[in-house]
Amino acid sequence: MEQRVCGRTGREVSVVGLGTWQLGAGWGDVSEAEALAVLEAAVESGVTFFDTADAYGDGRSEQLIGRFLRDRPDAGIFVATKMGRRVPQVAENYTLDNFRAWTDRSRANLGMDTLDLVQLHCPPSSVYATDAVFDALDTLVDEGRVAAYGVSVETCEEALTAIARPGTASVQIILNPFRLKPLEKVVPAAAEAGVGIIARVPLASGLLSGRYGKDTLFADDDHRTYNRHGEMFDQGETFSGVDFEEGVEAAAEFGKLTPEGATAAQTALRWIVQQPGVTSVIPGARSPRQVEANAAAAALPPLEQSALDAIGELYDRRIRAQVHHRW
Repeated sequence: MEQRVCGRTGREVSVVGLGTWQLGAGWGDVSEAEALAVLEAAVESGVTFFDTADAYGDGRSEQLIGRFLRDRPDAGIFVATKMGRRVPQVAENYTLDNFRAWTDRSRANLGMDTLDLVQLHCPPSSVYATDAVFDALDTLVDEGRVAAYGVSVETCEEALTAIARPGTASVQIILNPFRLKPLEKVVPAAAEAGVGIIARVPLASGLLSGRYGKDTLFADDDHRTYNRHGEMFDQGETFSGVDFEEGVEAAAEFGKLTPEGATAAQTALRWIVQQPGVTSVIPGARSPRQVEANAAAAALPPLEQSALDAIGELYDRRIRAQVHHRW
């Protein structure tokens, strides 16, 4: 699989990575055996980039990755984790002492002396403009707890603020055919600064797969049930902030733009991969089959300009008014 340098980390990662929220919590139950099978399938499919967080299953996702890496030390995996969502979301909690404690816990969970990349996990907006926060992150690097740091953001403005910081290695942001705003300023600014772009929520919580109908029900412990209106965390994390019923209709139109031999999900991933300035896209998966299908998107031919234009027109007509001004 194609490898790209992940911004200021200087490390190469696969253009299709693996998001591991599902392996922790938030999407219904995934057994340990199923989770390890997903990780194995990812490696066998050429994936070299795992993204996780200390909050996914309160450390379960990190621990599963750590166990996998102990069994597969030769897998060559770059692991990005995130910190900050296990405490009340106030800027005062983003301190050096907490950063040390959080990263030490992640290091233990993952079995790593030095974390490859740690990212602030969608903190309050004021955190991105606080010098002391980035001084503390620099200290983590100096102390050898982390090799590099980045941010995961909700909004384009947060991303631009973080990109302006000289130590920011990467920005993780929601980017998919139903969330185009990052292409306007964020992705070009990151490319200019040498900052990696990690595209998250690439299938709009599964909407872009085209597998859901308006009557689809999700498990009670699935965020697609309990967070549709931002009840537990930012609404943009669920279906990319798109109204579910409207999203189902738009996804049906998107599916008609799929090239022969590709699925709708693969088309969405291929669209992201070919955006100039994107480092990697991190779809999640709950089964080896999903992992293999996602990874195969990297080998698809680039989408033709007619398809790109049609995707942009679909966004403008059905999605833009819902999400563009919010994130």
